[in-house]
Amino acid sequence: MQKLVQRAVDRLVESGAELGVQVAVYRHGELVVDAVAGTADPGSGRAVASDTPFYSASTGKGVTATVVHVLADRGALDYDTPIVDLWPEFGAHGKDGATVRHALTHSVGVPAVPSDLTVRDLADWDRMCALIAGSEPWWEPGTKTGYHATTWGFVMGEIVRRATGTPISHVLRQEVTGPLGIADELFFGVPESELGRLARLEDAPGAAEMMAAMPADLPMFKATPPAVTPSARYGNDPLVLTSDIPSGGTMSARAVARMYAALLGEVDGVRLVSEARLRAVTALATADIDQMVGFPMPRALGYNLGRPGAVPQRTSGVFGMPGMGGSAAWADPATGISFALTKNRFFPGPSAAVDRIGEMVAKAATD
Repeated sequence: MQKLVQRAVDRLVESGAELGVQVAVYRHGELVVDAVAGTADPGSGRAVASDTPFYSASTGKGVTATVVHVLADRGALDYDTPIVDLWPEFGAHGKDGATVRHALTHSVGVPAVPSDLTVRDLADWDRMCALIAGSEPWWEPGTKTGYHATTWGFVMGEIVRRATGTPISHVLRQEVTGPLGIADELFFGVPESELGRLARLEDAPGAAEMMAAMPADLPMFKATPPAVTPSARYGNDPLVLTSDIPSGGTMSARAVARMYAALLGEVDGVRLVSEARLRAVTALATADIDQMVGFPMPRALGYNLGRPGAVPQRTSGVFGMPGMGGSAAWADPATGISFALTKNRFFPGPSAAVDRIGEMVAKAATD
């Protein structure tokens, strides 16, 4: 599988379709693919390495969900706990019935941020949490779902902080990345001293045109203004990278694939959650029409269900998260495979690289 995937990423870079790419695959706790190609920083010519972190947008939501499940497995929180039991201010404007489960499934009803929100606002944790807690819900919590592109990470992160007394970036290191030996490859807030190691993003040809062609009245765009919508510029911004904004994350493919592998089973003696917990958190939780995008989005607790680019019903046991720009990570309990792809040519539409190489890996795992 290593040679197969390496040839594929080499072709993507040689053809000019991609600038820099990482692909990692674990199977039953063992790293079986660690393929890299291309340039991490076009300014300096620095090559992509296996440990190069890439800003990977909402692929980080799967990391946030994992932190929550690790804490739940330790007994630090419960999915059916009302959020107000941990965070009393959240109950304003009739949100007092919202639970941790509602938050995980994007059904808590607070998908929007003000249209004039800035990156500097996003970097102010207390301001963002106060803004979200004080907002009026778009629907009664638990009655509908709608992708909380920006707000989701703050809601989940504040639940974690209230339950543990510790910021989510610290809990990530203590409970997930530290034990797995990947604390220098998977981050929410990247230490300033590490910024020089990161890949630099660039917008793919046609990215601006694709965004301009999107319906202006799409609820997702009303909920998330352009200034805080992921793009190459956003993902290169040091303020974004160094702040706790756990709706997104910065990671190597190798690190996030290792995290998913440790959800499926043991990786060098570390298993993040019990088998019973894994079954519970990856079962279908919601599948109604998503209010932000207008079509059904099958979800588990904090993860999307179905392999990107495949028919969801045929890959319903696969769980993970893609990121705007083209990165993705997922795991398949049926085959013991965890997969991640990161890249730095930012395109806001479906990722052909993720779909094609993910299909290749899935097929190789069943041959």
